[in-house]
Amino acid sequence: MTMRENLLLTSCNVWVHNFIMKQIIIFNQKQIRRLWDENQEKWFFSVIDIISALTDSAIPKRYWSDLKRKLVEEGSQLYDKIVQLKMIASDGKKYFTDCADTENIFRIIQSIPSPKAEPFKLWLAKVGYERLKEISDPEISLNRARENWKSMGHSKEWIEQRMRGQEIRNKLTDYWANHEIKEQEKFAILTNIIHQEWTGLTVREHKNLKNLKGHNLRDNMTDAELLFTSLAELTTNKIAENEKAVGFNKNAISAKKGGTYTKKAKEKFEKITNSKVISKQNYLPTVKTKLIK
Repeated sequence: MTMRENLLLTSCNVWVHNFIMKQIIIFNQKQIRRLWDENQEKWFFSVIDIISALTDSAIPKRYWSDLKRKLVEEGSQLYDKIVQLKMIASDGKKYFTDCADTENIFRIIQSIPSPKAEPFKLWLAKVGYERLKEISDPEISLNRARENWKSMGHSKEWIEQRMRGQEIRNKLTDYWANHEIKEQEKFAILTNIIHQEWTGLTVREHKNLKNLKGHNLRDNMTDAELLFTSLAELTTNKIAENEKAVGFNKNAISAKKGGTYTKKAKEKFEKITNSKVISKQNYLPTVKTKLIK
């Protein structure tokens, strides 16, 4: 396989994984969840996430509740266009949340007084076309992922490692999907088994250690954390293949074994380097304060 074919394969794997896991896009450091409807060929965006991005409200759900009430009182038909879709929340579980397509999101924005409204409209119009572009040229997805990570302050070396780790992750989830594991909740449970076994922390506890709220854990890992995460998932995949694991229970056993092996490797690494693998470090934007004169 040529280098370009490898690049495109990795890009396709990342694209598929992003869509399976309910893709998240970034506007001004705010995460916005979206889902692609294959039948209607349109995006649906989380209304709560958009309100959070535009208003910086401490309680965007309450803001949306008040806005819905106002729209109904004004006789607006917009609320009838809102649909409930399951999206992954910060705790890794899926919940129904209010969503709207691009056209109706624009209408909602009109009802929100915010200086960010116009820049957001331009941004929304741009991201709405990404799906079709990525189908015709999957390399766009890869390049966009690289730019997002670069904007977070990651080095070129970290980005390459993150991409390789994603490919390893995709192979593991492909194995699960092909061996009687279909529900995303079970994917999350198996991932947590691996993670807790080698780190001593659940995914949630690891995110709390890094002070992450609604952010992607892997995007905030150090080089060492990424390396051992990949080792754990690669080992789990190989064990599952060797043992011909089928179904959740068998794959849970493989996941525990993969995590256990990686834990031993981590402990040896820490002893030799005299440094800890698990870190509080994150790549969240720093808050700049104004000097009082």
